[in-house]
Order: sequence, then C-alpha cells, then structure tokens
Amino acid sequence: MIKLCGFALSNYYNKVKFVLLEHGIEFEEVFVEPSQDEAVLAHSPLGKVPYLQTEHGDLCESQCIVEYLAARFPDRQIFSADPWEAAKERELITFVDVHLELTVRNLYKEAFFGGTVSDATKGRVEKLLAHHIAGFRRIAKFAPYLRGERFSVADAAGYVSLPLVGMATQAVYGRDFLLDAGLDWKSYVKAINSRPAAQRVTEDRKAYIAASRPA
Repeated sequence: MIKLCGFALSNYYNKVKFVLLEHGIEFEEVFVEPSQDEAVLAHSPLGKVPYLQTEHGDLCESQCIVEYLAARFPDRQIFSADPWEAAKERELITFVDVHLELTVRNLYKEAFFGGTVSDATKGRVEKLLAHHIAGFRRIAKFAPYLRGERFSVADAAGYVSLPLVGMATQAVYGRDFLLDAGLDWKSYVKAINSRPAAQRVTEDRKAYIAASRPA
C-alpha cells in the first residue's frame, strides 16, 4: 500500500492527502517531521515532507506526487480529461504553490512561530506578493472554485495554502493581502469544507495542533 509520510500541520502534506482522500485511493499515513537526519534524507533528499513510499521506491515534492498519482490511477480522473482544462488546473496549482505560498513562506517565522523577519524581507515579499496576487486574480475564478463551478485538483492546493497567505500577511502587515485584492478566500474555504475529504484534512490538522500544545 502507498504510504504518505509527513505530518498534519504541513500544507503540502495536506494537499497530497486531500487528493488521496478525494479520489478514494487507499494509503497509509506515516508520521515524519522534516529533518536532516540520515534516516529521513534516505527517503527525501532535502529532508522535507511530504514524501511517498511505493513498491517502486520513494518520491518527494507534492506536485510530483500528485502527478504520479494521476498517472498511476487514471480511472480516478485526478486531472480533467480535457487537455486544456488539465493544463489550466496545473497553471492554478503553480500560482498557488510557487508564486503565492512559497513567497509568503518567508514571513512564517514572524507570522506563526514567534520570531522576527527583517524589514528588507518584508519589503521584498510585499512587492512580490502584490505582483503575484494581481496575476492570480486574473486567472482564478472563485465561482465558487478556482476554475469555476467545478471542483478540481487545483482546489486541493488552494484549500491548504490560500489561508496561509491571508493569515500571514494579516499578522505581519496588519492587512490580508488576498481580501484586499478582492479574493474572498474565507468563503472559498467554507465552500470546500462541505467535502468529506476536506473535513478529514481539517479535523486531522486541528487534532495534531491540539495534541502538540503543552498541557
């Protein structure tokens, strides 16, 4: 059986988990935290999560994992059968994962973990996000899903990462960059929360956070 390795606080772990649950693919969860220990590096070259363990070996990077699942289980139709729609879904995922989440990740130390980020970093991230969010707004429909009326694999990425963009910018700059741009990610997340797979991902993340808090 496929093993998904990582932990429930990781948005990229949850992205893959959402896809697995949504499409009814059997898998086992294995708790692994990011680490530079050889025990982890032997499976994930940079010590990151998630990574997937299969009968063929290990596979890291969330989008590579999703692409593998789509190719291995073509009957589950993880991506649209229409080539254009599938390409547009990949486009949206790239915007969410690379242009938005990886950019705002530079703020997490201050936004979520009690640290501080330099003013230079804040200034650089603010400019990049303004540019990237403007681009994202041109292609994301939010009607109610990223591609329009139909839920797609792009929403697995949007669901787990867009809240981080909104919350991190609110915490660091005092304003939610997505809401300011007219992108109502809160209503979007609420719409997706009606799906059992989304509910499972959220419940497991909350349970992990609760269990991690000091008694």
